[in-house]
Amino acid sequence: MALYAIGDLHLSLGCDKPMDVFGGRWLDYVAKLREGFERLTDEDTTVLCGDISWGMSLEEAREDFLFIDRLPGRKIVLKGNHDYWWTTASGAYKFFEANGIKTIEILNNNCHLYGDIALCGTRGWFYEAERGTEHDKKIMLREIGRLEASLKAAGGREKLCFLHYPPKFMNYECPEILELLEKYGVRECYYGHIHGKGCFSAFNGVKNSVSFRLVSADYVNFSPILVRD
Repeated sequence: MALYAIGDLHLSLGCDKPMDVFGGRWLDYVAKLREGFERLTDEDTTVLCGDISWGMSLEEAREDFLFIDRLPGRKIVLKGNHDYWWTTASGAYKFFEANGIKTIEILNNNCHLYGDIALCGTRGWFYEAERGTEHDKKIMLREIGRLEASLKAAGGREKLCFLHYPPKFMNYECPEILELLEKYGVRECYYGHIHGKGCFSAFNGVKNSVSFRLVSADYVNFSPILVRD
């Protein structure tokens, strides 16, 4: 039984928005994802750090979720900025049940357990007071609340955090999220969202005793990275 993480699958099996158009690493990425999951077993757990599907609704994302469901192991998904299919956790679970999808769980205002370890997280957001809008501020405040709800749900367990947006990127930092991670004793945080040349500027390192790691699919060669074995 092992724990893995990967973000930004950007699947488009039920709509016409394949990432192959970007060329490079994205060419034939669906086959690469299938191959990348081959080393996993049905006893393993993978956290998918947002931007799961380009589908604009659950129905449009149906083929993407069926693809994910067929991959080995348990999958825990959180929201990314392009997950327009996202409605409510209850709505997603009803959809999964109706379509025979049994291996996908939603991470939103809650935590999931991997043994005695709590898997916590939320989407996150980019917001800078001097340049952001009131709309961005409201979104960020909601995301901070969701992250704290997730961390609180974990109680006294060891906590791992999974985000879509990085709380630190180049000269940008989100102090509220960084402070929450430190307050609740999180020692590892995995995130996505960053692609292409931006990966060279992504923060992979330790900040305030928290280790950060980028797990966007194109950055990790479409193969989930091992978090715990």
